[in-house]
Amino acid sequence: MIQEINDDNFEKVVLESDKPILVDFWAPWCAPCRTLSAILKDLYIEYKEKAIVFQLNVDKNPKTSSKYGIRSIPTMFFFKNGEKKDMHIGVASKEEIRKKLDSLIIRIQ
Repeated sequence: MIQEINDDNFEKVVLESDKPILVDFWAPWCAPCRTLSAILKDLYIEYKEKAIVFQLNVDKNPKTSSKYGIRSIPTMFFFKNGEKKDMHIGVASKEEIRKKLDSLIIRIQ
């Protein structure tokens, strides 16, 4: 199951992580978010040893959503070593997301 993060633990779990991170900014009422969530569940299992996938509910966490300028959901941010390295707005294919994650993992090795 993809772990839900929030305003209180975002910095600790995302910015201080030594693994690449994908953060999905979403809301339960958003139909495209639910479509993306199904794709991310598969990737969460596939990448669990190499990268971490989190979800952040924008309605419950306005501080982080505002800080990162989230205006459209779903939006995915890709972090490495506490820095945002890439992003994608809207639903993406599993292969598109895989390419972004793999580029972060390759840079680590």
